[in-house]
Amino acid sequence: MRRGRGMRVGAYKVARDLPASLRYATQGLVYALASQRNFRLQVVLGILALILGLWLGLDLLELGVLVLTVAAVLVLELLNTATEAAVDLAIGRQFHPLARIAKDCAAAAVLVAAMASILIALLLLSPPLWQRIAGG
Repeated sequence: MRRGRGMRVGAYKVARDLPASLRYATQGLVYALASQRNFRLQVVLGILALILGLWLGLDLLELGVLVLTVAAVLVLELLNTATEAAVDLAIGRQFHPLARIAKDCAAAAVLVAAMASILIALLLLSPPLWQRIAGG
């Protein structure tokens, strides 16, 4: 093992410093935003939910729950994208039933999180929204 900024693992250099790690993570976010329509949609809907929560005057705990649920959906969408890429790399264009299961289960995780996120948003946002509509 070499000393220094990173160590070599096969043909890849594993970064040990924070700036490199942040750069790689940022590249992943940029990739997802540029190439994944669902990720972009989830970002927009999450921002709208947070703006609505601020406008309705949710308390800090409620806003925190909203942030966590939006983040969970985005994290799972990123993991879904990574799973799809890894499976495609491993098997190429050929069909394999286990590859389909891996991809379907990763997509299902996003779906479950998105449905829970919608329910949480409705539970948090509906009462103050109805109060604002009814009360003027």
